[in-house]
Amino acid sequence: MTYKIIFHPEAAKEIVALDHRVKLLVLKQIKKISQMPGLGAQLGKKMGMDLSGFRKVYADKKRIRIVYKIVEELILVQIIAVGKREGMQVYQKAAKRTQLEAE
Repeated sequence: MTYKIIFHPEAAKEIVALDHRVKLLVLKQIKKISQMPGLGAQLGKKMGMDLSGFRKVYADKKRIRIVYKIVEELILVQIIAVGKREGMQVYQKAAKRTQLEAE
């Protein structure tokens, strides 16, 4: 079964901003996620951020992280953030976006 992929608006912008080669690698990983959503490692609480229920996969030799959430009842995957790990930036963006949606 293939899961539908939806993008947080900011995550979509992050993908568009990537260089062409990296963008292709990210999109390849997203296609894999749509076919095997449990592929990514589960995230939890780290450095004051609660990303429980979210997963991550790597692209571009682990330089880029894709943070996403599986919504089983709707058979979809929501891509929350795409970016580099440097300074935990991608995780901070994901945590901020998920907090805004919860409010």
